[in-house]
Parts: sequence; structure tokens; C-alpha cells
Amino acid sequence: MNTSTLILNAFGIVGILATVIGGYVVVRASKEAKTAEVWKGEAEAQKARADRLQEDLAEIKERLKRLEAEHARAIALLTALDPARILRPTTD
Repeated sequence: MNTSTLILNAFGIVGILATVIGGYVVVRASKEAKTAEVWKGEAEAQKARADRLQEDLAEIKERLKRLEAEHARAIALLTALDPARILRPTTD
């Protein structure tokens, strides 16, 4: 074997390796891009869920405030009617 044949064989091997490595890089980049899209979609879904939960929590807090106000009003009315029964419940 002469030097030029050796160089041509080396370039051939390097070319094959470059093609394989290039293919691997392209496949990996494609996979990472798809993974990024999936994670982005998941993040958007979680944000939408968090927004809904935040709205639900605000509604629950508002309902609780109304119930507490109604409860205080009911206690005030009952106390005005018969304060003794409010302070010591009956055991009927």
C-alpha cells in the first residue's frame, strides 16, 4: 500500500464517521426540539391549571367571607332573641 491509498482510506473512514456523527447530531437535535415542544405544552397546561385553581381559590375565599358574615349575623340575631341559650347550649 502506498501513501496515497492510505490517505484515501483514512479520508473515506473519516467521511463515514462524519456522516454517522452528523446523523446522530441531527437526530438528537430533533429529539430535543420535540422534547422542548412537549415540555412547553406541559408548562402551558400547568399554568392554565394554576390560573383556574387561583380563580377557584378566590371564589372560595369570597364565599367563606359571606358565610362568616351570615354566621355573625345569625349569632347576633339569636343572641338578641335569647342570649342565655347561645352561651349554654341545651342538651335535648
